[in-house]
Amino acid sequence: METYLEIIKNSYSGYWNYLKNSVLLELNWENYFYGLILISLVVWGLERVFPWRKNQPLFRKDFWLDTFYMFFNFFLLNLIVLIALSNTAAQLFNDLLGVVGLSLRNFQVIDLNSLPFALRIFIFFIVVDFTQWWTHRLLHRVDFLWNFHKVHHSVKEMGFAAHLRYHWMEPIVYNSLRYIPLAIIGGFSAQDVAVVHFFTITIGHLNHANINWDYGWLKYIFNNPKMHIWHHAKELPKEHKYGVNFGLTLSIWDYLFKTNYIPFSGRDIELGFENDEYFPKGFVKQELYPLGRDRNR
Repeated sequence: METYLEIIKNSYSGYWNYLKNSVLLELNWENYFYGLILISLVVWGLERVFPWRKNQPLFRKDFWLDTFYMFFNFFLLNLIVLIALSNTAAQLFNDLLGVVGLSLRNFQVIDLNSLPFALRIFIFFIVVDFTQWWTHRLLHRVDFLWNFHKVHHSVKEMGFAAHLRYHWMEPIVYNSLRYIPLAIIGGFSAQDVAVVHFFTITIGHLNHANINWDYGWLKYIFNNPKMHIWHHAKELPKEHKYGVNFGLTLSIWDYLFKTNYIPFSGRDIELGFENDEYFPKGFVKQELYPLGRDRNR
């Protein structure tokens, strides 16, 4: 059995090799590096062809900051800490279960490998998205977590790259809270994860993009730019003071749990949060903000 130090070491070396192979085009369907670039270029092109805010430039406010966030959070953050932390935490959890004579197999209620591919992907996607919807609500309800989530809500002009502007703490929260549900439905493959991941990245990019789409009747199922803009509204309704439209990929959870809110076209509404004029503008200061003295301003 690997020691925790060996897990950390192997995590770093394994992810570095993966990242290197991605850049060198030595991977196929699991190449997230060029997959992210391709999705981003396509959605950016759609912003040019179908603009909602026609006066908003393609290189909008904070475009390059958000682009840096996109690559930092999607790749470098994994290399620096997340993969090693995730693998170590998973092993620690398994070891703690072992102390009381249990393992994750005791909690597993379904083996996805026994199901057809389409059904397996659907179940995996629904469980992940529902867990993330509740986690997203938690980020807005708990003051400690909201201070980290403010980084994402500091966006003042929406565009596709704003999707991945978030603080490094957020994936730790998301990954921690979806670990148990995913363990319960164990059996999914790396390819399953890739298919779902590319799909959710695409929808997430579209949600934040300056695109004049709402998907017609599909807007009641999938999150979309005209719905998600209200999630970033600076002025919230009194009955939803903690936020609205929490869906990441699916909007259906908001309609089911009555957190949907689209009172009128939000094309030109002000984005942000109360007192966001005091929020730092640069990457390093934004990352340090939740630990600073001014975080509760």
